[in-house]
Amino acid sequence: MLFSDSFNTIKIPSHGIFKDRGSKFIGYVYPVKTEEDIKQHLSNLKKEHVGARHFCYAWRLGAGGQAWRANDDGEPNNSAGKPIYSQILSKDLTNILIVVVRYFGGTLLGVGGLVNAYKSAAAEALLAAVITEEFIYFQYNLIFDVHDANAVLRTLKEINAEIISQDYTEHYTLLFNVKRSLSEELEEKLKPIYNAKLTYLKTL
Repeated sequence: MLFSDSFNTIKIPSHGIFKDRGSKFIGYVYPVKTEEDIKQHLSNLKKEHVGARHFCYAWRLGAGGQAWRANDDGEPNNSAGKPIYSQILSKDLTNILIVVVRYFGGTLLGVGGLVNAYKSAAAEALLAAVITEEFIYFQYNLIFDVHDANAVLRTLKEINAEIISQDYTEHYTLLFNVKRSLSEELEEKLKPIYNAKLTYLKTL
């Protein structure tokens, strides 16, 4: 099975502004990793913008973008959250939150106007963002016998593994990271080393 090694996200928060017929739409973009991060950013924005009417948002989490949500926060259905989310998809980003804060200007914009405004505010915020590529690693623990050390170290070098720590007190033990796309190759190459015990720990 082939895996992707990386995903695109943003490095630091950014923001942008879009105005239409008196209403102001302020887009905020944040790098996030958990739903708790998202809740915290929303809470902070609501404290900062006490006079705003709507806090519409969309987020996407996970290396494959498998978790996502779009919220209209009282605007007509699909007039805010989905247009914001479309901007996340347009740049294929994940581990990201976009919130658009609306200050009402007294004139109703209609569904079409709202879709354009929320999409534009999100796009403006993304224009100011620094998009970065992050690599996905699997972390392993490996226990092996001393006479297999050369074979093990050669294998890890071949797949460009990053050794985090090593312990030679009782058994030879290594903690290391390897790119996700090379994990199956790693496991196959270690199979002939019968006494080597490889344990997957987590995804980074």
